[in-house]
Amino acid sequence: MITMIPMATESNRFLTIALFLVIVALTLYITFWASRHTKNANDYYAGGRSFSGFQNGLAIGGDYMSAASFLGISGSIALYGYDGFLYSIGFLVAWLVALLLVAELLRNSGKYTMADQLAFRMRQTPVRAAAASSTIVVSIFYLLAQMVGAGSLVALLLSVDSPLLKNLVIVAVGILMIVYVTLGGMKGTTWVQIVKAVLLMVGTLLISVLVLAKFGFNLSTLLGAAAENTGKGEAFLQPGQLYGKTLIGKFDFLSLGLALVLGTAGLPHILIRFYTTPTAKAARKSVLWAIGLIGSFYLMTLVLGFGAAALLDTSPESAVAKSSGNLASPLLAQAVGGGDSIGGSVLLALIGAVAFATILAVVAGLTLTSASSVAHDLYANVIMKGRASEKSELFVVRIAAFVIGAVAIALAIPAQRLNIAFLVALAFAVAASANLPALIYNLFWRRFNTSGAVWSIYGGLIAAVGLVFFSPVVSGTSTSLIPSVNFAWFPLNNPGLVSIPIGFLCGFLGTILSKDRASQARFDELSVRALTGAGAEKASPH
Repeated sequence: MITMIPMATESNRFLTIALFLVIVALTLYITFWASRHTKNANDYYAGGRSFSGFQNGLAIGGDYMSAASFLGISGSIALYGYDGFLYSIGFLVAWLVALLLVAELLRNSGKYTMADQLAFRMRQTPVRAAAASSTIVVSIFYLLAQMVGAGSLVALLLSVDSPLLKNLVIVAVGILMIVYVTLGGMKGTTWVQIVKAVLLMVGTLLISVLVLAKFGFNLSTLLGAAAENTGKGEAFLQPGQLYGKTLIGKFDFLSLGLALVLGTAGLPHILIRFYTTPTAKAARKSVLWAIGLIGSFYLMTLVLGFGAAALLDTSPESAVAKSSGNLASPLLAQAVGGGDSIGGSVLLALIGAVAFATILAVVAGLTLTSASSVAHDLYANVIMKGRASEKSELFVVRIAAFVIGAVAIALAIPAQRLNIAFLVALAFAVAASANLPALIYNLFWRRFNTSGAVWSIYGGLIAAVGLVFFSPVVSGTSTSLIPSVNFAWFPLNNPGLVSIPIGFLCGFLGTILSKDRASQARFDELSVRALTGAGAEKASPH
């Protein structure tokens, strides 16, 4: 077994800091450049709808391949083998749902936010309020994962295991994302995501090649070495390390898979990316590019995860295990680069900087999504009833970005004990429970009405968040958010298996129990608009 690799030495710490500063400087430059080209609400919310299918595909990849993917999934594979890789499969297969059911239809029938599509044939106030609430909750869950990853990563690279430093890093990331969103809007965020996607793919490919080279480019040899080094043998390569040991474990796995596969099509920060393309064809093409990019990336996470299991110490007392797997990829980069040498330090710093760029890009997209929903849905259409000026709306969106950033910082600090891929899976469960039912019903069910939309969003949202609150995620175990108490009566870590059907059921019941038939009159118009794109950039007629 290869022992734990030392962290960066004093002599190489300067390199790490320098690369971090280069990444931050580059992203800030892009943001300031974009701020000079952001003239109106269309530029701020949708980037002027000026991005090609390829560019938007890169940006979607940059938005989707988050710290959860790069750090969390590879760490889960390193610790749990086959069961960890199931995250990769779920994240990838989910794109087929997004491509076939949502991408093109949503882009054609909305304007800036998910609520635009729902409000087209529903009453504005209740639907937009519900959609904004769901968007903020999903984004906060996702933001927690990225900021927890940032704290762990920087603490590793600077060789400091201080809780204070991790907290300061989380605060710094929060401040940066507020700057990106308030200044750059969608244009700045998109270009940051494109740059980050290229850096992430290059960095991941480099480490994957170096890992495979150590095993003669033979994947079977790599898997065998991982099984032997972990001390778990063939069991490491078979189901049961994380899920399936008990009946509850089997249901937990099913719940996770359902949340991952259905969640992508309901993620607000992914949905608004479809509005940045000039045509529906470009939106569809951007998803195809994203699938190719993301598919290649997740294949490489297999190499990273099993490479970490083969080359690092993953025992319960190791740094990999204590970080819930979040440090597996950076430490693997150091290992294949030569350990505590110049080569190892360079690769550690490089991968750390790429991961940090990943975090910055994703938190900017998430914050922009939440702030846009607050300003465009709540302020402009619910509070001001469509009478808000564009200037005042853009002012509110910047204030909202600041507030959401502050909330994310406050919640991320106590969430540092959790694996970030796991945190993202919770966001997927909430998105699949609250957003997806309303979107699917609205697009394909003529009778669906305002009551159904509100019931499905709030029902799925309350069910998902409520079940998480009363699950082992929050209390009852040593890795819970509040380990000192136990009020967990819901046994599953992921609520998707229960909360997703509740979301669909609430939407159905809310519709059939309501006498509201006004929304049916606009169903044909919405269908034509969704299929053809006619009037895609126009505001809701209400």
